[in-house]
Amino acid sequence: MPPFRTLMLLVAFVAVAASPDVQAQKSAPTQAIRAVLDKQVVDWNRGDMEAFASGYKNSPDILFMASRISKGYDQMLEGYRKSFSTKEKMGVLSFSELEVQPLDEHFVTVTGHFHLERSAAGGGNAGGFFLLVMEKTPAGWKIVRDDTTNLPQQATK
Repeated sequence: MPPFRTLMLLVAFVAVAASPDVQAQKSAPTQAIRAVLDKQVVDWNRGDMEAFASGYKNSPDILFMASRISKGYDQMLEGYRKSFSTKEKMGVLSFSELEVQPLDEHFVTVTGHFHLERSAAGGGNAGGFFLLVMEKTPAGWKIVRDDTTNLPQQATK
């Protein structure tokens, strides 16, 4: 194939890949996933643990890793309820540095930073990083794996 024709095919491919329709298709899952996480923040900050937990797949197979490993939706929710038993302990949640990485059309990873703004009585500020695996289910995108790392408290200021 002549170099000019190869160059023209490459330019056409790049133009199609960069077109708004292709970009919208790529960003649609990202927008839906961010909507799930945004809803979790709103639910958490309202003190509604059950609504917050609806971002997770209600399945015995989900896995939550923090200071210990919890397997299954019920165990994950119980761990949250135990650690954040009052609104004061829940504090105000925010997420930042979110990055969505598609694995295929049904699974993505999401990395980011979380921050809890809390009073000293509520346990003080807390923060850390997380890695989520989310699955596209009939009910929408749901978290099926959650690996959360807490930073030492002095590092979260």
